[in-house]
Amino acid sequence: MNEDQFEGKWDRMKGKVREHWGRLTDDDVEEVQGKRQNMLAKIQEKYGDTKEAAEDKLKDFERKF
Repeated sequence: MNEDQFEGKWDRMKGKVREHWGRLTDDDVEEVQGKRQNMLAKIQEKYGDTKEAAEDKLKDFERKF
């Protein structure tokens, strides 16, 4: 999913993001503001993942969504 697609689907995805990424707080989710790069940064920060691992996890989540 590219940046524009991610941003366009953000409002529908927020609830699923909260369910799937349990370590992200409501404030974290709001800080993402529909920006894919922000989401990757939050995954890296909260889960201690490398950039590549965070990208893989986010792509897997996007496929399921």
